[in-house]
Amino acid sequence: MTIVLDSNIPYLVEAVQNAWQSVDIFPMKPEEIDDSAVREADVLVVRTRTKVDESLLRGSKVRLVCTATIGFDHIDTAYCEANGIQWMSCPGCNAQAVCDYIEEAINEYLTAEGGLCIGIVGVGHVGSLVAKMAERKGFRVLLNDPPKGIGNSLDEIAKNSDIVTFHVPFTRHGDFPTYHLCDEAFLNNCKPDALIINAARGGVVDEQALLRSGHPYILDTWENEPDMDTAVLAHARLASMHIAGYSEQGKRNATQMCLDCIADTFRLPKMVLPASRATQGDSAPGWLARVSKALKARPDQFEILRKNYPLRT
Repeated sequence: MTIVLDSNIPYLVEAVQNAWQSVDIFPMKPEEIDDSAVREADVLVVRTRTKVDESLLRGSKVRLVCTATIGFDHIDTAYCEANGIQWMSCPGCNAQAVCDYIEEAINEYLTAEGGLCIGIVGVGHVGSLVAKMAERKGFRVLLNDPPKGIGNSLDEIAKNSDIVTFHVPFTRHGDFPTYHLCDEAFLNNCKPDALIINAARGGVVDEQALLRSGHPYILDTWENEPDMDTAVLAHARLASMHIAGYSEQGKRNATQMCLDCIADTFRLPKMVLPASRATQGDSAPGWLARVSKALKARPDQFEILRKNYPLRT
């Protein structure tokens, strides 16, 4: 059995080498994972930087695709399902880390608390935690999640919220598409000084409409990333390079979920990752402002800054 994986996924190589001696494992940089690299692989383990579609998988032996991420819009799930290729993502793996990011963003932006309303669009693993955090901080909370039949309309969210934060998957089709969910019409309905936060997926927010609107905003995910629009970046109150979910525990959770899926699919012995490693990640108050300053100073280094970002504890 052969596994090809993104070498940036922590703990995975050591875990497989220690527990599954019969498995051949090939760690690669994301840009090295192409059709020739995966042709003889049984399992492919990736992150968002690898586009998993027909051009990558056609003619390969791949039977299972794991993404060590919550989102899976980089996987052509229809192609996988039509060709008998199992796929999985890691919902909830880094939910607490993203919630911590939202709390830090709010703390950095606001000079005082109390009496404010926060609209949370998407009430899954992350949105639910954000709601509890916001209630603890004394916010009035409005929820919106039509697929779950939860909460208020987008119009009510826009008209009543002082902060709107998005926690939805990226979808272009279906009953509830999220592409440009935050568009010009939504922004026109918002309070003039409402803060917009997107730590979900680039494309959920129409960035050009956001820029024109004059609303303050904080972005972790971007349309066309890593090629950000420099004007959108420059006007962001705070900005980061898709690292909201980058915590030690979140990465461990994702790797463990991938290992569990591989073990179940191929009837391999289950393994439990060792205790978390100590890290030097910056989690002291003000960390998001420091990240933002670094990204704004070097926007062309988006991928390098992201790759070298020390995991928060």
